[in-house]
Amino acid sequence: MKVLLLKDPKDKDSGPDPYIKELGSYSLEATLIPVLSFEFTSLDSLFDKLSHPECYGGLVFTSPRALEAIKICLKEKSKKEAWSKSLKQMWNIKPTYVVGKATASLVEEIGLIPQGEKAGNAEKLAEYICSREKPNSSALLFPCGALKREVLPTALREKGIPLESLTVYQTTQHPDLQESLSSYFSQQGIPASVVFFSPSGVKFCLQHIQKLSGDLINQVKFAAIGPTTAEALQGAGIAVSCTAGSPTPQDLAAAIHRALHNCSVPQ
Repeated sequence: MKVLLLKDPKDKDSGPDPYIKELGSYSLEATLIPVLSFEFTSLDSLFDKLSHPECYGGLVFTSPRALEAIKICLKEKSKKEAWSKSLKQMWNIKPTYVVGKATASLVEEIGLIPQGEKAGNAEKLAEYICSREKPNSSALLFPCGALKREVLPTALREKGIPLESLTVYQTTQHPDLQESLSSYFSQQGIPASVVFFSPSGVKFCLQHIQKLSGDLINQVKFAAIGPTTAEALQGAGIAVSCTAGSPTPQDLAAAIHRALHNCSVPQ
């Protein structure tokens, strides 16, 4: 059975994509189509804030893209040296809160120690942060995207925990998306399952997929990486066959396998 994954491929240097590999263990043939394109912004402002860890109580990351913004900053030799010599150690005295293993892994790559990675979404991370931070302490620095949800900022604000957001990337549709989808459907046919990895993916892809699937759309099992993406699908009138228990290749593959082989019981 074929599965269409609407996500960016993993970096080529780091081996096969773990989602394709895990789905393959269930004899599912997965294909990736990149959905999103990212434009990084305010990088000078970002590094300026990172240069003053004494002004903050810690860091919050809910997206791998925010870490990519930092890695772009650190490509500049003088900034990389400043980070390695002192800034990294100063930030490591403070907590670095993250959602998910992918973000945690990127945090480790820049030399920081992630906390809260088992929180599978912003709601659970907010609960975790609120259980550890005191009201009216130094603000947590939150590099984020322009389309960030307000769940985490609202939850922290209600508990009196200061959060300073900085938009470091904009999300747009991948320039090759429509062509890639059309090519996939014409060559591979209609997949058994289509997996969405973000509300933005739902926004940019769903109409194209509905058009390409035509009357056979009801045969497709729609899957979501997490509850936020599932809500976006449901809001667009799509029945969600399964949602990953946590945003990992293992949980997603298991959920899709169950959905495809136990059609009468939604997972």
